[in-house]
Order: sequence, then structure tokens, then C-alpha cells
Amino acid sequence: MTPRDVVIVGSGPAGLTAALYTARANLRPLLIEGVEAGGQLMLTTMVENYPGWRDGIMGPDLMAEMRAQAEKFGTELVQNNVTEVDLCAQPITVRTADAVYAARTLIIATGASAKLLGLSSERALMGHGVSTCATCDGYFFRGQEIAVVGGGDSAMEEAVFLTRFATKVTIVHRRDSLRASKIMQDKARANPKIEWLLSTEVDQINDVGKGEVTSMIVRHAETGARKEVPVSGVFVAIGHTPNTALFKSQLEMDANGYLITHDGAKTSVPGVFACGDVQDHVYRQAVTAAGSGCMAALDAERYLEEVPQHLQTQA
Repeated sequence: MTPRDVVIVGSGPAGLTAALYTARANLRPLLIEGVEAGGQLMLTTMVENYPGWRDGIMGPDLMAEMRAQAEKFGTELVQNNVTEVDLCAQPITVRTADAVYAARTLIIATGASAKLLGLSSERALMGHGVSTCATCDGYFFRGQEIAVVGGGDSAMEEAVFLTRFATKVTIVHRRDSLRASKIMQDKARANPKIEWLLSTEVDQINDVGKGEVTSMIVRHAETGARKEVPVSGVFVAIGHTPNTALFKSQLEMDANGYLITHDGAKTSVPGVFACGDVQDHVYRQAVTAAGSGCMAALDAERYLEEVPQHLQTQA
């Protein structure tokens, strides 16, 4: 089996940008898209903060354009899921349900998945009033009342940020105390636009029939009392899970499972690079993911130039 110069796992902005750059470097990358091809942007509607799209572009349309651009320059796309990787020897081995690939370099762009509440209405209204990214979607809720679900630092940060646009932000948290740091709690509590529903859980988000958020049904965790709260948007801020299970015990990760990179996109294994939300728990934007995809591609290209091929392919 002849090793590929570059295999890329993941097809969000990071993976597709890495594919574009390595393809234009004549490295003939193979990109394995994964089951959720296109990443989190496939769950969004209008994207107005990606440079170059003055009037905005729908998330799925942006990903289709990036995919077509990578393919135009010679990226080979495989619509499958990676089931196993072996990073302990060169060449690197990447398995799917249907095939086995050998690679001189591997670029990991598997992203992170937002934790959700588990409501059917939440999935149905994702991108239509339900969001997991205040920075991405807050602008669309100017002059409206919205809710943020969560009790950690991220939830407090998102709530404070959203007060720039919304007339009222209601924080909903299932416990009577918050997990957020004191400084973030104090900042949120000092904001006059923020109201609180503690010891409260979201039971339902309305209105799937209308295709937009009109209200939410919340339940008090102790009394069980339910009530309807009018909102135009619900921001779920209960954390993200990096998609790194494939690489457990093979690559260095932080306490939350994010891949650790250094000197650009390098991981703890030579020839393996990581980009996008799989290694970024701070910014989590399409444009930063794309930028890190470029970094991973350039790092992989330099690695292939500097490391003699016989060392890249020895068993």
C-alpha cells in the first residue's frame, strides 16, 4: 500500500482549508469527510462574519463552496467515517469501515460537538432561533428577548455579550448555584439586562410548527411547576466535547480532551497535525478554524520537505 502524502480527517472549515492548501502544493490530499460532513456550520443559517461575503451566506452554502474549491485543486474526498488510527508507526494507518489508508502525514480536523439539552424541538429549531454560539448569532437578535442555558463561565460570557443586542437575557440554570467563577458571576449579576431562572430546566422550546422560536417551557427543579417564558432565541451554553476519542492514549490532550498543539499545528507525534475546534476551546469561529487549517497544511508541507521519505515510511 503506497502511503499518501497527506490524509485529512474532518470536513469543516479547518479540514477543507487544509485540503485546499495541500492540494495547491501538489500533495494530492485525501480528505475523509466523516458522518457529519461540513461540521457545525451545517447547523447554522445565515453567516455574516466570514470575510468576503458582504451580504452573508448560508452556513451549508459556505461549506459547499469550500468543498468545491478544495476538490477543484485536486483533493480526493471520501464520504466515510474513520473507525481507527494507528499513530505509533510510520506510515500512519487510517481505517474506515470500507478501506485502509497509509499516510506520511495526518491532519486532524474532527472538531468539537456542542453539548445539547436533548430536546427534539432543540434540534428542529437549531439555526432558527436555537444557537450554540453567541458570537456567531447574537447580531440577529437585536431588540429581542432571549435566553441562555447554562451556569458556567461560557454561559456568563455569552449572556453578557448578548446584552449588546437583546433587550433582556434570561439565564436558565438547573441548579441553585452557578459553576462560573465569581468574577464572571459578578459581571453577569451587575448587568441590568440579565434576569435569572435558577433551579430551572428547559422542558420544551416553541414553536417547531412555525419554524422559529417563540417561547420556552421551563420547569422548576424542586417544585415541578412549569411556566411559559416568551423568547425569540435560546442559546445553549453547556459546553463542548472535542471529537478526540480516536486519538486517546496516542496524542497528548488537555484535561478536557482537546488536542494540544505547539509550534503551530504540531501535535505530540511527528507528522500529525491538528487544527480547528479539536484543539481550540477558546475562539471556536469558522475563520479561526480556517486559519489553523492553513497552518496545519503548511506545517505538513514543511515536514514532508524536511524529513527524508525513507524515514517517513519505515515500519
